Amino acid sequence: MLAEATPHSELLTHMRGKLIEPQDPEYDTSRKVYNGMIDKRPAMIARCVDEADVVAAVNFARENNLLVAVRGGGHNGAGLGICDDGLVIDLSLMKGIHVDPVERTVQVQAGCTLGDVDHATHAFGMAVPTGINSTTGIAGLTLGGGVGHLSRQCGLTIDNLLEADVVLANGDFVRASEHENADLFWALRGGGGNFGVVTSFLFRTHPISTVYAGPMLWEMEEAKEVMKWYHEFISNAPDEINGFFAFLTVPPVPPFPEHLHLKQMCGVVWCYTGPMEDAAKAFEPIRNFKTPALDFVGPLPLPALQSMFDPLYPPGLQWYWKGDYVKDMTDEAIDEHIKHGSQLPSMLSTMHLYPINGAASRVDKNDTAWSYRDAIYAKVIVGVDPDPAKKDELIKWARDYWSAMHPYSAGGSYVNFMMEEGQDRVKATYGENYQRLVKIKTKYDPHNMFRVNQNIMPATS
Repeated sequence: MLAEATPHSELLTHMRGKLIEPQDPEYDTSRKVYNGMIDKRPAMIARCVDEADVVAAVNFARENNLLVAVRGGGHNGAGLGICDDGLVIDLSLMKGIHVDPVERTVQVQAGCTLGDVDHATHAFGMAVPTGINSTTGIAGLTLGGGVGHLSRQCGLTIDNLLEADVVLANGDFVRASEHENADLFWALRGGGGNFGVVTSFLFRTHPISTVYAGPMLWEMEEAKEVMKWYHEFISNAPDEINGFFAFLTVPPVPPFPEHLHLKQMCGVVWCYTGPMEDAAKAFEPIRNFKTPALDFVGPLPLPALQSMFDPLYPPGLQWYWKGDYVKDMTDEAIDEHIKHGSQLPSMLSTMHLYPINGAASRVDKNDTAWSYRDAIYAKVIVGVDPDPAKKDELIKWARDYWSAMHPYSAGGSYVNFMMEEGQDRVKATYGENYQRLVKIKTKYDPHNMFRVNQNIMPATS
């Protein structure tokens, strides 16, 4: 006697990858994401190995009216790569990369991390501007915009995206570029995962291999002077110099000197991409400003910089973050920063100001979905700790800090620095580009299948 078909058997017949369900031994491991605060239980996790698997999963979800979450690296702070009771389309096994050294491009599948991309391109003396942690997934980072060590030199990650392969809500597989489905391509560059499942990206690369980079730290008592100087310097710095400002606690591990261990300090993590023989001269105005308590800046391979902080932030920590775009840094804003930044609730908690001027600012705000091209910083306030008992403390600190600083902000936030914060924040983040995004969403996903994200609601929803 034949066993009665189960609802998932139809999907299994169309997949090469594995379908994981709650009764499977690997279910609890497979449903975990980077943020340990997130604890969701999907009905199924489809571990896709190719585009055909993704098409099958999308069709199955649509035909069975299932909630869908799409997971690449699983790094999203709000846990938007997972959902309760629905279908997770897991792309983490799709790790193909092809470098074209002649065309200076790299084709990257959506399951790759930044470390995967760096490994492949560095062998050819090239780099794609991405983020600051090698464990971050390339897909979510790119679709949100992509801010990191090379933003001032090379623009955002989306400014270096040439085309993308996408599975739409109706199951169609399409390519988006300046020449094919140009409206979709526009929306993908900053509009997040609202428009389909992106399975592959084609990026322009840059001839960057060795950088002059690393952290400089100053005493917290010097923070106001440092912040004022930093703001003036980075607002006018040549494109080849990037550096993000941070409040931090010095980790009690080598190579940090013991006398600084567990000290709360302020600092800048620099990245210079000009000729190495000119690096010392380029850093003269930086080193002449004020002697830092620690200066670990020197030549190193770009992948070493990209992975420098990975050991501090393994998967499974408690994370809560909030962000804003910032256009200016007044004395009053600096005072508020220092008030909250000097009260970090745990060793791993921090605040970063990522510069997004330089090359990133020379793209028109209407050329991509990212609408804050006139901002100088993408700010993120991050409460992090391994202990779940500190969850409420981390959240309160981050929210209080954000509430104090928000009046000094430009209004919206980098979507990759947002928790689930509601439609008003989403609209503020896209500004005058929001209605254009709604129109494109309505065309490509009229029933809002892809809504486990910073959601742009279709007009028909």
